Amino acid sequence: MTTKNDRFSFLPCTRKEFNQLGWDQADIILVTGDCYIDHPAFGVAIIGRLLAANGYRVAILSQPRFTCPDDFYRFGRPRLFFGITGGNLDSIVANYTGNGKVRTFDAYSPQGNPWRPGPKTKSNRYRPDRAILIYSQLARQAYKDVPIVLGGIEASLRRFVHYDYKQDKLRDSCLTDAKADLVLYGMAERSVLETADRLAGDEGLFGITGSCLRLSDNQMKKNFPEMVDGLGKPLIILPCRQEIDEDNTRFLAAEKEIDRLSRGYSNRIAAQKQKSHWLIQFPPAEPLSTEEMDAVYALSFSRTIRSAQTDVPAYTMIRHSVTIVRGCPGNCSFCAISRHQGPRLTSRSIDSIVGEVRRVTQMNDFSGTISDLGGPTANLFGAECAIGSCKRHDCLYPGICKHLQIDEQKFITLLDILGSINSVKHCFISSGLRMELLLKTPKFLRRLIQSHTPGSLKIAPEHTETDVLTLMHKEPYDQLVKLVKQCQRVGKALRKKVILNPYIILSHPGCEDSHNQRMITRLKKLGLQVRQFQDFTATPGTLSTAMFVSGLHRDSGEKINIPKGQAQRRKQRKLIEKAFLSGRK
Repeated sequence: MTTKNDRFSFLPCTRKEFNQLGWDQADIILVTGDCYIDHPAFGVAIIGRLLAANGYRVAILSQPRFTCPDDFYRFGRPRLFFGITGGNLDSIVANYTGNGKVRTFDAYSPQGNPWRPGPKTKSNRYRPDRAILIYSQLARQAYKDVPIVLGGIEASLRRFVHYDYKQDKLRDSCLTDAKADLVLYGMAERSVLETADRLAGDEGLFGITGSCLRLSDNQMKKNFPEMVDGLGKPLIILPCRQEIDEDNTRFLAAEKEIDRLSRGYSNRIAAQKQKSHWLIQFPPAEPLSTEEMDAVYALSFSRTIRSAQTDVPAYTMIRHSVTIVRGCPGNCSFCAISRHQGPRLTSRSIDSIVGEVRRVTQMNDFSGTISDLGGPTANLFGAECAIGSCKRHDCLYPGICKHLQIDEQKFITLLDILGSINSVKHCFISSGLRMELLLKTPKFLRRLIQSHTPGSLKIAPEHTETDVLTLMHKEPYDQLVKLVKQCQRVGKALRKKVILNPYIILSHPGCEDSHNQRMITRLKKLGLQVRQFQDFTATPGTLSTAMFVSGLHRDSGEKINIPKGQAQRRKQRKLIEKAFLSGRK
């Protein structure tokens, strides 16, 4: 992967900026539902910078109005394609709570306000529902024959038949509904470059790793005679939309197969029939190596907002943060990381991280605090598989895999080096931390409590009861007990009060009132106060959502309780509120 320096100090997001570059045409226009923030914590910034570093003219169309196609004419017709993403969040998750209520805060919009100036109506929001579908329609209205490529988390999670919790129904692939040309799933650095190169060379888009295509029956017969691939291997045929509609237990079967393919980085091609077309998923692209990831994060991000609106809460939160690791092999049922970012770990080199921290210290608003050294699971930094890889990539359940090598000293060395930088006063680790890994790394845990925890140590037991934890694919309750005791011992030795902030999920498939009552008793016995909890949200692309839809246990196939109705979900929430929040001002 080439990563020569960007030719420009920013990517244009206004016509004035576009004209200042002297361009007559953009090669690629990236459309996003977020405010454009040129920071490596934002997917559209990484993809834009990477394409620009490889010689492509990239313009950014940020939060376009979606009641008409006018904004899609801003930069004229792109030479190669429109790249469309909903943003850093799925747009339904951004716009609605798990109970379907309209959100009145959007961290990725100006001042956190989801509405443009004027009436607070659905059509006046910054981000439309199912943004990638709406943006695709508008791009097609503006320029009928320009290829449309979908990417980002919304496209990744909605690339097959999926459940939409706002509509409470199953929907076809976003590729089918948008009638787009291609979906690039996952982080997509490799696949987006190949897509651009192919279109620049007037080549077809068939067979790009990390992509999905939509084919007619005739195209299927031409490309996959006898339903086998070019190497003679049978296609993996997923339950089709009609089969799932007739029997929703088939939805769980489809999701389990997609999960198996995703976690195993399978080289097999999957196919799912939808309406009159087929959705074809080609094998995933290889994750970036450490060297490649270092090169991506070394691109010349301005780390600023390319807009007159400078108060964007998400930017305020992450502007002084640094990503140190990608991927997570934890495979929690409710988490979509393995479906999008992947389960295979890649850690950046210490030199690369230190270099980025030094760049952060040069920012005008830097006051001495690195807000987060993070990733999906921060304390997997430096971890590797002793055997290279496996098909399961399920390294933490029901216990830590014997082949997972945890490099405790590497993280401590990184912290030592960062601590020696004069302008860095504090360096916090605010991202998620796995409890069982903390117990395996006592030196790191001590260091974390001593110097790198911003106020309280955030942990995510999610629940305490075995029945629920099994469905969540989470570590057993005894790990929480051991961690609490270990933190108390460390705190006593350091003469420092350790505050643990547990995060809990309510109304998860299989969860009943009795489970929550026992959980409350156990948490109180441990001296834990619950301040952060949420009702389960049936987001696309997770096995928990597949259980929610099918009513079946992910492993045994037995029927389980599904807290679907508002009354049942509200009852579970009130139990927690009464136990932990009553009396609080």
